[in-house]
Amino acid sequence: MSSWTRWHGPATARLWGFCWLVMGFWRSALACPTSCKCSASRIWCSDPSPGIMAFPRLEANSADLENITEIYIANQKRLEIINEDDVEAYVGLKNLTIVDSGLKFVAHKAFLKNTNLQHINFTRNKLTSLSRKHFRHLDLSELILVGNPFTCSCDIMWIKTLQETKSSPETQDLYCLNESSKNIPLANLQIPNCGLPSANLAAPNLTVEEGKSVTLSCSVAGDPVPNLYWDVGNLVSKHMNETSHTQGSLRITNISSDDSGKQISCVAENLVGEDQDSVNLTVHFAPTITFLESPTSDHHWCIPFTVKGNPKPALQWFYNGAILNESKYICTKIHVTNHTEYHGCLQLDNPTHMNNGDYKLVAKNEYGKDEKQISAHFMGWPGIDDGTNPNYPDVIYEDYGTAANDIGDTTNRSNNIPSTDVADNTGREHLSVYAVVVIASVVGFCLLVMLFLLKLARHSKFGMKGPASVISNDDDSASPLHHISNGSNTPSSSEGGPDAVIIGMTKIPVIENPQYFGITNSQLKPDTWPRGSPKTA
Repeated sequence: MSSWTRWHGPATARLWGFCWLVMGFWRSALACPTSCKCSASRIWCSDPSPGIMAFPRLEANSADLENITEIYIANQKRLEIINEDDVEAYVGLKNLTIVDSGLKFVAHKAFLKNTNLQHINFTRNKLTSLSRKHFRHLDLSELILVGNPFTCSCDIMWIKTLQETKSSPETQDLYCLNESSKNIPLANLQIPNCGLPSANLAAPNLTVEEGKSVTLSCSVAGDPVPNLYWDVGNLVSKHMNETSHTQGSLRITNISSDDSGKQISCVAENLVGEDQDSVNLTVHFAPTITFLESPTSDHHWCIPFTVKGNPKPALQWFYNGAILNESKYICTKIHVTNHTEYHGCLQLDNPTHMNNGDYKLVAKNEYGKDEKQISAHFMGWPGIDDGTNPNYPDVIYEDYGTAANDIGDTTNRSNNIPSTDVADNTGREHLSVYAVVVIASVVGFCLLVMLFLLKLARHSKFGMKGPASVISNDDDSASPLHHISNGSNTPSSSEGGPDAVIIGMTKIPVIENPQYFGITNSQLKPDTWPRGSPKTA
């Protein structure tokens, strides 16, 4: 019940009233003319009664003017003129259609501010003449003029030229009325002294040093006599032109390097059409390093830079004051080239603490040079975790020799000097030294262990550690006399007596002396006494 009250109570009525009020204000803001329908992006006027007498215009302060992309007008017999300010407010207009109406005249600057226009259809109107100046600044993909009673004159010869040069195979059946009021196909129209003009620049190639001045000359010809003007685009350098009939000159002073590569055109224009002759301005200047930053890590480490210069500068890197020879581990990469500007980086493949230090870039050409330096820190030294630059040992600051790198060849391989890449050369040498030291230490330690074990084994076999271990029958292997044969059946057992030691193939008699071992007689077993020796009481 509460939900029903919420959506059907007095509050809902007030809400709907507010919406209708807003819509009413929006409708009045649009001020859509009678016989027209208006939406947020379109104006449609096709009702012939009562019809419109002027081009449909909305309120100037309406925000919807910029959103209008299409205007369609049909069956408006009283619409005869498009004035200069009728269409200027519709800056977003793309399609303009006026068909089966009474249009007779279009002002020369009617579409001056409608640069987005792409399609114009003036089919079956009352146009007798139409100048190309209406449309020369537009990039039209379609202009339909069928069914207009054009008068045969030089003023409409541009339409014939447009049809002949149009890339589309579809052509319009256009006609004009001659002096005898006879329809003549526009394709067959011939008008004396009515042709395209021509323009000719005196300097087809223009190369100048930065800061210098240059003067261009141009001549035009045609019938009707064309007008001459210069199209310099967004030229930065100071310039001024002088024109006298069919001759003109353009003087450019204190030429800026920012104008290198820009196009300058001399244009000849008459009723039939236009012609132009252009030249590209080439400015030579000394290199400038406009950007150099600390290394960044992506797939590889990169020290990014931007260099401007013309002719293209040669690049040379220095590491801690020494010339850096590039290799497959450290090399210059140019990623983007914009005429005289080069964007790239010094690429380092897996750098370590051995690569920390100062990197200086020097760019040089025949007009001068520029240099900049940055400090790079890739990794802390072993045992140092503070991330600050340590005091680098002088041993890695070696003096290397190499040739400078040209931007066209980013990796220097033009000499036989060994690579000076710190990671490739110094790092490998230090790693080799570390490896040799470690291996030598391990081998020395193993040798000491082996010597100790051999010495321990020798004492175990021949050392006399006690009477029991020497002369006791319980462990004959511990006695130096463990080779004594007591009546053994060896071939030489009868030689030298039973108490003998066999050394090699010789049996040597041995008599043990208990006093040698410092053992009392009571500790000796009876069977260990030498034969023929009396026993004491």
